[in-house]
Amino acid sequence: MSLDRRQFSLSLFAAAAAGALPGAARAEGEKTIALMFDAFDSDFWITGNTILKAKAKANGWTTLESISNRDQNKQNDQVKAMVERKVDGIIFIPTDNNAAIPAIRTANAANVPIVFFNRPPAPNDNKYIAIQADNRKIMQITVQALVDIAKKQGGKYKACVLMGDLGDNNAVQRRDGALDILDQNKDLVEVVARVATEWNTDKAFAGLTNALQANPDINLLVSPSDSQDAVIEQVLKTAGKWHKTGEEGHVLFSGFDGDQNGYRLLSTGYMDVNGVQNLFYEVDLAYGAFKDIWAGKQPAQMLIDPGFAISQATLEAKREDMWGYHVWKEKNP
Repeated sequence: MSLDRRQFSLSLFAAAAAGALPGAARAEGEKTIALMFDAFDSDFWITGNTILKAKAKANGWTTLESISNRDQNKQNDQVKAMVERKVDGIIFIPTDNNAAIPAIRTANAANVPIVFFNRPPAPNDNKYIAIQADNRKIMQITVQALVDIAKKQGGKYKACVLMGDLGDNNAVQRRDGALDILDQNKDLVEVVARVATEWNTDKAFAGLTNALQANPDINLLVSPSDSQDAVIEQVLKTAGKWHKTGEEGHVLFSGFDGDQNGYRLLSTGYMDVNGVQNLFYEVDLAYGAFKDIWAGKQPAQMLIDPGFAISQATLEAKREDMWGYHVWKEKNP
């Protein structure tokens, strides 16, 4: 049984976990998958875990889980324990992409396929599969959609670009994707502030506050993550700049991730565009890689999630593919 976006819900997962998923296929045989997370500190990872479990169950597989609490040495030891339990595949979300390489060697020695989910390891010569969102491309299409709205509205724009932790390649790619498009549209948009948030909400709050004090005419904002939506809302409210699309003083605003906050702000008219990492597709890529390997095929080492941009105009048509919509729906029945 395949599990599509329209069928997905946290309630359905609960039924699946209880063994009540109707018609669950067994054609793939009894397989056991290790789901190895470093932390559940965001809805992205919590929802990812939910989808992984639901789709494993739909395939007739069982799952084992571990959380390392951001301790890479502990997680590497957990891989050894999973191998001793004779799992058939490992989904791996590491804390440190360099220090995780011994875990790959452990899996390789036991001939157990290991898939790095949304966080590739550092380059190495061992055997692994990595699932990666194309962060730069997703940010490009997101900011391009925002610029297209600006062009349609007319006028000139002064932009603030928030950035994540630039020690994280995902953050670098998102920053570069935004600047790719903004640099092509300098006649329309002037970037007057760049705020290094380091994925830290306190730094995002202070940096955006300072940027608005220095440039009170900022009217376009690019965020690298929906995890900072609440801070952005708080700062814009304090600055008297929190207005819906169509209202005087509205700040054109793009988010990234596709979480429930992004959906809420799009649906209520405060956010204009959101770049979505397609969690459903990433899980399909990961499990498809396992099936290929078990069948004796060798998938590409890097499998790319192209993601997509969603706007107020496309929200109804695309929201079923936006993982955060399902989280929002579950919390707002």
